[in-house]
Amino acid sequence: MNIVAIIPARAGSKRIPGKNIKRFAGLPIIAYSIKAAAASGLFDRVIVSTDSDQIAAVAQSCGAEVPFRRPDRLADDFTPTADVVLHALNWLAANDSLPEYFCCIYAAAPFLQPDYLKDGLERLRAAKDAATAFAVTDFAAPIFRALEIDADGRIKMIWPEHRDTRSNDLPPAYYDAGQFYWGRSRKFLVEKALFAQKSVPVILPRYLVQDIDTPEDWQTAEYMFEAMKMHQSKAGE
Repeated sequence: MNIVAIIPARAGSKRIPGKNIKRFAGLPIIAYSIKAAAASGLFDRVIVSTDSDQIAAVAQSCGAEVPFRRPDRLADDFTPTADVVLHALNWLAANDSLPEYFCCIYAAAPFLQPDYLKDGLERLRAAKDAATAFAVTDFAAPIFRALEIDADGRIKMIWPEHRDTRSNDLPPAYYDAGQFYWGRSRKFLVEKALFAQKSVPVILPRYLVQDIDTPEDWQTAEYMFEAMKMHQSKAGE
């Protein structure tokens, strides 16, 4: 079975300059994604798609391949991740062979765990009609009791019909954890969507999920990572 990891890592991050190779808990943050992919034992190749020679050098030093440079047209703030994956798969098809499965792994995902990568592939393979499987987690509070502030500065419920509904009676809701997306390559080439018409979830615990889009997010993630490592250290004593 031919399985490839694709890690998008462009150079032009605005809110966190140099984000994809900025040091996080002692390592370039991209190292965690590369090492988790390698530790899973699932992948024939771990490829980084980048437009940057500097990112390429760091990625290679961490054990990834960088067999091509991503074109500038796919390296701006508005390029969808799906387009980057499509470019990588087309390159593989033209220069080697199209993998049966791929996993798009974000570069800034220091909480990524090999076991959840394995779970994702198993879930995708078990769901014969699914095109993709990706990591999600549940909201900490019921979204159906969410509030908004109107134009007059007043607070109101978005779903007022749930004003008196008990939290325990509301269904759970989930959001994209922003870590990884498994896909069947041939189906992806047709649908060109990571959140496909038929996708299955890989549910992560909330303590392994943190968006890293702003300096505040970065600091929060470092606190969470330190706490996780401290807990693991004590558990191993």
